[in-house]
Amino acid sequence: MTKYILPILLIILSYSCKKENIQSNENAILNFSNDTIIFDTIFTSVGSITHQLTVYNNNDFNVTTNVRLSGNTEGNFRMNVDGESGNNIENVTIAAKDSMFVFLEVTIDPTNTNTPYLVSDSILFTTGNNQQDVDLIAYGQDAYFHTANTYGEIIDGEDTSRFHYHKLDCHELWNNDKPHVIYGYVIVDPNCQLTINEGTTVYLHKNSGIIVGNPFSSNSGGTIKVNGDLGNEVTFRGDRLDSWYDSIPGQWDRIWLYPGSIDNEFNYTNFQNGTIAIHADTIGNNNPNTILNNCRIDNMSAIGILGQGTKIEVNNTIITKCGQYSVVCNIGGDYSFKHCTFANYWNFDNRNTPSILLNNFYEGSDGNIYIRDLNSAYFGNCIIDGNLSTEISFQENETGNFNYTFDHSLIKIDTTKNNTNTSDFIDVIKNESPEFVSKKLFDFHLSDESPCISAGDFNITQSETILFSDIEGNSRDNAPDLGVYKK
Repeated sequence: MTKYILPILLIILSYSCKKENIQSNENAILNFSNDTIIFDTIFTSVGSITHQLTVYNNNDFNVTTNVRLSGNTEGNFRMNVDGESGNNIENVTIAAKDSMFVFLEVTIDPTNTNTPYLVSDSILFTTGNNQQDVDLIAYGQDAYFHTANTYGEIIDGEDTSRFHYHKLDCHELWNNDKPHVIYGYVIVDPNCQLTINEGTTVYLHKNSGIIVGNPFSSNSGGTIKVNGDLGNEVTFRGDRLDSWYDSIPGQWDRIWLYPGSIDNEFNYTNFQNGTIAIHADTIGNNNPNTILNNCRIDNMSAIGILGQGTKIEVNNTIITKCGQYSVVCNIGGDYSFKHCTFANYWNFDNRNTPSILLNNFYEGSDGNIYIRDLNSAYFGNCIIDGNLSTEISFQENETGNFNYTFDHSLIKIDTTKNNTNTSDFIDVIKNESPEFVSKKLFDFHLSDESPCISAGDFNITQSETILFSDIEGNSRDNAPDLGVYKK
């Protein structure tokens, strides 16, 4: 008799344990890091950022669950459960007091509508007799996509490489019926023009941009006209639309006004989260290479406006948060800034370069110094401020022209190195706080205590019709405030 006791005990113990695990799994409840996963606006046929859902087993025993996507919508959600891809993953075991990850993406099917629309789904977790779900919501929108359709060849010695880009029609018009999305570079050919009308949003993928003038053509020229309006601005920004990217700089490259491009204009235009907003090279005629009126440049990882031996006019424009410089007037040229605010409170990492750089030379590849005259760099009724001790840098070679004027402006400058008691500085306010409403919140309107109130020159305001009102459409009086905003 005794020889059967041990096997019988093992059978009883095995049955008891198995029954306890089954009953426990049938009654198990899982916990989730979110009860709803929301994907911000996704462009049709473009995959989204990956979202992560953490699934917790807070029970004292292992749990086995089935995970599947539920529903058939025009949103195509994709799922990876603990390393396994698919829309129906069965018998996934989560150890006691442990967790697993579910990774989710979505692609929106193309539609003909411009209005953002919603698609929804859910993830179902079936654990024993219990069923739990996590909702999935995605907003989709159709767009015009500009991807490479040709290429140019770059010859470097014996090596030849191809630069792929999107060649526009010669006289192309972008309207606001749908957003425009750029992958790579769009090029405006010589003697051609890209016109972007009010209310249009242009999304640029990482390392993407617009080149006005074709580097692969023997001809020069090309023009861009951006026709934003008050309350109906044109916007250039990165194509990552999840809210986490709202404050991330460097998401796209630049708008490059290539040498010889002509008569470029940007009116009521917002530039957000790029590397360089405007890169303007040498002029193609006696007119300004580019004119910026009522523009906002914010959160560039490098430079707001980079001019190189060019001619630029900038009115009623605010440049904030640039990782290197707000404005570079490099290797000479002619520059005019009126009623502009340069408030460089860069907060992404450390900044060691000033807001404004003026320069009249360059060093060639042969090591020699070449002079490029700075014919004029004029700042009238402006504010130049930031979180460095000085926000203006002068790089002068005395063998060339180096002409600049700060006229009725608040400036932050090292007076121990720069003599401000000259005709180059006219009624300036030196090293005083502009008393913005909130530097911390990047609100650069003037507070009631600001020394910039009524400190401007009426003649500067009257020099351009566009300056009669501030960037928000408020009429300036005969005692104008400094900067882009009227108090």
